[in-house]
Amino acid sequence: MIRPVSCLAALFAALPALAEVPRVVTDIPPVQSLAQQVLGDLGAAELLLPAGGNAHNYQLRPSQARAVAEADLLFWIGPEMTPWLDRTLEGIGGDARTVALMEVEGTFLRDFGAKGGHDHGDHAEGAANGAGDHGHDDNEHDDHAAHGAEAGHDDDHAGHDHSGTDPHAWLDPANARTWIGVIAAELAAADPANAATYAANAKAAAANLAALDAETAARLAPLRGRPFVVFHDAYGYFADHYGLTVAGSVALGDAAAPGAGRLADLQAELARGGVICAFPEAQHDPALIATVAEGTGVRIGGTLDPSGSTLEPGPGLYAALLTGMADTLADCLAE
Repeated sequence: MIRPVSCLAALFAALPALAEVPRVVTDIPPVQSLAQQVLGDLGAAELLLPAGGNAHNYQLRPSQARAVAEADLLFWIGPEMTPWLDRTLEGIGGDARTVALMEVEGTFLRDFGAKGGHDHGDHAEGAANGAGDHGHDDNEHDDHAAHGAEAGHDDDHAGHDHSGTDPHAWLDPANARTWIGVIAAELAAADPANAATYAANAKAAAANLAALDAETAARLAPLRGRPFVVFHDAYGYFADHYGLTVAGSVALGDAAAPGAGRLADLQAELARGGVICAFPEAQHDPALIATVAEGTGVRIGGTLDPSGSTLEPGPGLYAALLTGMADTLADCLAE
């Protein structure tokens, strides 16, 4: 006679093993937000950069280093943006499938200082259709990538040096739509049992983002041709995508505060007129913006937060980031 316990054991042995949802780790809040939208209720994407952390210069805690080593999938912008994670990956190894989103096919890349890198008309149509077509060809992508590789990046700089490829690529919503599809495909490959859920989540996320993109474009359209100054050169993708004019930045890089000469030159430039607003930035001294704007007639706007460092992490962060940027710009630049 077979005992009931043995029957249960035999039954469970006959059942197929349930696949585990991949352990997902991400570097910065916008990437975590996109990954979480695709994961949905199946799992939680771990965020390495804490609230208020500097995306260019961060030291992982031991528990975070273990999380990277034990991850199944790691989505990150790339070494140009978070060199500290690049060093971690080199040091600890691990079996994670790593996806540097800047290297994803179809991602639009721009160089620092580039103006109007792609056709805004194509972007507007892409926003309406959710297609993510940037109106440029593969050769343009290759040129951008080659330029960035030749320029190189200094790890000790903890960011970028105002030359080469601009790593703030998440501020172009069409890139985010491309990445949503890639994240879904990677999750499906690692967890085929839930592939349909990942695909459905990605479709909904892309549709929501396309609608928000179109709304944001309409909101920002009246601000075209109204120049403004920012704290550092992080807004090119956003400005190009929506046809805005960044007239300059207080700091040319991320590693150190600008010197007195730089501040004096920028203040003189603002005094000549034409610039409407100057915007401070989260994690940077707002007094520097006040200094360059003093006596020039340039209005000081609200604080911009391009990496979402002050926002609540989660699936809604990316939309909140776009909306917050648009609101802050419009509040100061609108006539």
